[in-house]
Amino acid sequence: MKNVQVVILAGGQGKRMNMDMPKVLVPFHDKPMIDYVVEAVVHSGIENKPILVVGYEKEKIINHLGDKVIYSVQEQQLGTGHAVKITKDSISDNVDYIIVLYGDQPAITGAMIANLSKTHIDKKMPLTMATVTVPDFDDWYRVFHSSFSRIVRDENGKILKSIEFKDATEEEKKIKELNPCYFCFDKNWLFEKLEQIKNDNSQEEYYLTDLVKYGALEGGIASVAISPEEALGVNTIEQLRELETIIKKN
Repeated sequence: MKNVQVVILAGGQGKRMNMDMPKVLVPFHDKPMIDYVVEAVVHSGIENKPILVVGYEKEKIINHLGDKVIYSVQEQQLGTGHAVKITKDSISDNVDYIIVLYGDQPAITGAMIANLSKTHIDKKMPLTMATVTVPDFDDWYRVFHSSFSRIVRDENGKILKSIEFKDATEEEKKIKELNPCYFCFDKNWLFEKLEQIKNDNSQEEYYLTDLVKYGALEGGIASVAISPEEALGVNTIEQLRELETIIKKN
């Protein structure tokens, strides 16, 4: 697939990891988390090198990955929407579709990335997103309860919005279809909408997830289902160890 470009967000420090290194270089099963994500892109069949958005201690990441990726530097941490926006000049004119992934979610697979891009191309909608449905919020599924947005659909199954847990009603918090924030966009639509999102939130950041509301209003949103394991990310050492255990078990 020559007309698909993957962007991997990897600029964060990961303060909650309590490690003196970029978050994506923290080992997962004895290998940096970012290695799994880059390898998954290669296995997906997408031919373009992924663009890696770096920031905190970028030199360490560049020294580790070398020329496996193309680098885009986010000098200020202004949110995920801003991180994607700065990649525009690094993307070839031949690219029609943009997939956005995260460097701290090491359980994703090439098959998932390929399915996300194929579904997007087939459905011809401006935005396609992965969603994950959990059976409940018990046992290891409890990690999803307060850290994932809920997917709200209408009676016909159309995605209306993705709502943050803290902003959800008590009824919405019971929804078990969740948003892991893996997206595929039409390139032109993406960069047009990134100019429109605002940073009027508590963090004063530009959120990529704000584009879901635009997609719902303009052409609709396609979706693909992924496994709970593929959706898990890492914010703390405890979460890292738990994910290692889950992956080994499942």
